[in-house]
Order: sequence, then C-alpha cells, then structure tokens
Amino acid sequence: MLKIKKGDTVKVVAGKDKGKDGVVERVFADKFDLLVPNLNLYKKHVKAAVAPDKKGGIYEIPKPLSIANVALVCPHCKKIARVGFKVLATGEKQRFCKKCNRAIDTKSKKDKGG
Repeated sequence: MLKIKKGDTVKVVAGKDKGKDGVVERVFADKFDLLVPNLNLYKKHVKAAVAPDKKGGIYEIPKPLSIANVALVCPHCKKIARVGFKVLATGEKQRFCKKCNRAIDTKSKKDKGG
C-alpha cells in the first residue's frame, strides 16, 4: 500500500523543482511514480498532424516524479510529515500524520462510492 494517493498535496524535496508543491493527479503504483500538474515539466516537440485541429509546436508536458522525491503535506498541520498506518476496529487501514497524530483520510470507502 502506497503512502501517497491521488488528491494528496505533496512537496518536492529533491530534483529540479525542489521546494515546489502541488496536488497529485495520478499515481503509477507499479513504478512508484506520481504525476503532479505544473511540476517536472519538460518540452516536447510536436509535429502538426493531418487533422486541422492538431497544431505543431513546442509543448511543456509534466513527467512523472518518483515517490522518493516528494513528501506528503499534512492537511491538518500543513507541514511535511511522514505517514503511518493504523488499523481501525472495523479492520480498515487508515493513514495518519506522524507529526500531529491526526488521520489524513477523512472519507471512508462508503463516501467514495466503492
């Protein structure tokens, strides 16, 4: 189980965007990478396509960051914090901030629709 999920706020602690923060858009669990919009941007040269709506040019695209290069920002204390897990009485795992000792996940699986 990964300690960072989609929708979490993270701060980059290593790399060219060190110090910047953003919200996780997608997590690639098999590669331990995550995608954060407007972070880790690279330029991609795109050739114009046959379709009239596809224009060529140089576009900036976000590339995935390694989970090792980011840290979770606690939604309660607003600080970079390590993540721990607690097992609830229902048998469900819950993430918590090791600095303020409060739960990070406030919604249950029933609220998420799954």
